Amino acid sequence: MDARKLLVALALGSLAMPASAQLTEIFKCRDARGHWTYTNDRRQAEKEKCELVASQINVSPAQKAARPAPSNFPRESSAERAAGKGRQREILQQELASEEAALTKAQQALAEQESVRSGNERNYARVEERLKPYKESVESHQKNIEALRREIANQNR
Repeated sequence: MDARKLLVALALGSLAMPASAQLTEIFKCRDARGHWTYTNDRRQAEKEKCELVASQINVSPAQKAARPAPSNFPRESSAERAAGKGRQREILQQELASEEAALTKAQQALAEQESVRSGNERNYARVEERLKPYKESVESHQKNIEALRREIANQNR
């Protein structure tokens, strides 16, 4: 059996299986000026009397069917779910308390820095530059507190 017949037999045999197969052929052609070109278009290759260079069968596996959810899904009970939400809420409350404490410290540090004025800061821009990290820290803690409060409000819904 020659190579072409073998490829066709393999392609037809693979069609019976639940996988998709595709025959790919590459042809080498010479144009009127003597330049070599390559194509995978069989009609063009037959028209220009090209020679077959490579032939292969590409097989992709069949898609697996989705498995149904097991009968005991979800695995956690409503009591376990409620306890989990309670733990989540407790953790959020702890984070909120620590952020509020950090905000208080950051505000105190900012107030201290605002009251200090060194001799080389005659220009107000230098004062603003020195205070910038303290202000950013206060803003960051305020944003974190707002986000935690939103999350706690979403938990109560």
